Amino acid sequence: MLAIKKINNNVAVCKDGNGCELIAFGKGIGFPQMPYEIKLENIDRTFYNISAQYMGLMNELPMDIIEFTMKILPVVQSKLDYDLNPNLVLTLADHLAFAMERERKKIYIEMPLIYDMEQQYPMEMKLSRYIVAQMDKVFHVKLKRNELSGIAMSIISAKITSEQKTNGTDKIDFEGVLKDIGRIIEKELHIVVNKESFDYARFATHIKYLLDRICSKQYIDTDNITLYQNLREEFADISRCVDCIIEYLNQKLDCEVTEEEKMYLILHVNRICSKKKCAEETEDGKGNR
Repeated sequence: MLAIKKINNNVAVCKDGNGCELIAFGKGIGFPQMPYEIKLENIDRTFYNISAQYMGLMNELPMDIIEFTMKILPVVQSKLDYDLNPNLVLTLADHLAFAMERERKKIYIEMPLIYDMEQQYPMEMKLSRYIVAQMDKVFHVKLKRNELSGIAMSIISAKITSEQKTNGTDKIDFEGVLKDIGRIIEKELHIVVNKESFDYARFATHIKYLLDRICSKQYIDTDNITLYQNLREEFADISRCVDCIIEYLNQKLDCEVTEEEKMYLILHVNRICSKKKCAEETEDGKGNR
């Protein structure tokens, strides 16, 4: 296997024997001068199809969090009857790192109602409890019960359908749509969105998948009306912002968007706002010392 680009001391972009790019993890594999041939016994794990926009996250997240996520994902995938986006190894690691940061700083953010999630996504919630228990064993951090639903939603958001694998957004100006949606969020919620942040990259990925589903007319549509209604009440400002986004998509693409799609949009927009709030509260705490 040929290492072609260093990400950090323990992670490198490589090419396999078929010329396909992948991300390889292994102790010290990023040290030697690139390119060079890596012995397979020096590689702990490989991941294909990681989006380029997430690469920088490997330098931002603690390596032990990434390694923890790599170890639990095979367990998660084995319990689910659908495929998971390969980016989940980083998006979930980011979510867990953020949850640990909140717990250590005693910053608590409201999450979707646990009862509704238990009813709608029992397996994902069971896996969330497993992940939280493992985090306690490995990192000695006890996450609050309300974090379970956030972890479950990270898993659910990474679901890949067969239609998403075969359909694209070639006929849609994705960058233009994304910029317009960003402007709507900033206008409606009176915030400045950091478009270089990982959270924005995650949001952009969600919008890409949403547009894929619009193209293929394969929308997410299950029996989650109760959860959606509860979220609308809990996050009223964000719900109104999402209504504006949906109105824009209807006019731009002449499409209908299901309430479950709206539910996911509420959660993703809320994450952008929540992380901004977390950073602001942390800065306020420093200033008050």
